[in-house]
Amino acid sequence: MIQPYDDTYFMKQALLEAQMAAEEGEVPVGAVVVCHGRILSRAHNETERLNDVTAHAEMLAITAATNVLGAKYLTGCTLYVTVEPCVMCAGAIGWSQLEAVVYGAPDAKRGFTRYAPEALHPKTIVRKGVLEAECADEMRRFFQGRR
Repeated sequence: MIQPYDDTYFMKQALLEAQMAAEEGEVPVGAVVVCHGRILSRAHNETERLNDVTAHAEMLAITAATNVLGAKYLTGCTLYVTVEPCVMCAGAIGWSQLEAVVYGAPDAKRGFTRYAPEALHPKTIVRKGVLEAECADEMRRFFQGRR
């Protein structure tokens, strides 16, 4: 089967979400959940709007995707996120049994690979560095504007 969309395409979709977050004054992280080439959900950080520290893009995208599927597990699905997930999000990724996680920019301060590298489901595939420069630039622009 020909796959018309690839990691770059879906990461660009996550970047659009990150840009929406920045426009709303949220830390610019965006995520999409994809299953069989179809986007099931899109989300961006909403911690400020919802006054909820757990309202990370990944958490919101996972919840929305499970609602679309009507199931608690996301086997066969891939999460695309602009920044390496934190430990909390990695835990949710693990419990949801996502097949793959693709992220753009690493997060040296709060990323799961530093603090909880075993948090994901053992079968979850991790691909990193997709559109890394673009994802990192989005974060850099946001925080430079706040200083």
